[in-house]
Amino acid sequence: MKTNKIMYYIATGLLTVLLLFSAGMYFFNYDEVSQMFTSFGYPTYLIYPYAVMKLLGLIALWNLSFNVLKEWAYAGYFFAFILAFFAHYMIGDVEQMAALIALVLLVVSYIYNKKITQ
Repeated sequence: MKTNKIMYYIATGLLTVLLLFSAGMYFFNYDEVSQMFTSFGYPTYLIYPYAVMKLLGLIALWNLSFNVLKEWAYAGYFFAFILAFFAHYMIGDVEQMAALIALVLLVVSYIYNKKITQ
């Protein structure tokens, strides 16, 4: 049981660092992120709401009493990371590895979350 908690906290902690870095980029490097969104073909008005949703999802992941919201956050992150991977892949930059790492951390966090909450 202790190993399960350690794995959960390591995976969720690393995922949190990655998402905080991403949300920070969205808030503080708007011009760079705006160019990236434009190259993907996404509207730039989604940048700030997307960053806020990333932060709200982190709150749901770390709060032990938000079981239903935690499931929604895991699902939202899953689809966001899959779409990010393919968006980066399709335009041909090498940034898709960050999305792949985030996806692996998300899956590990989800699996060990289920093991420690049963």
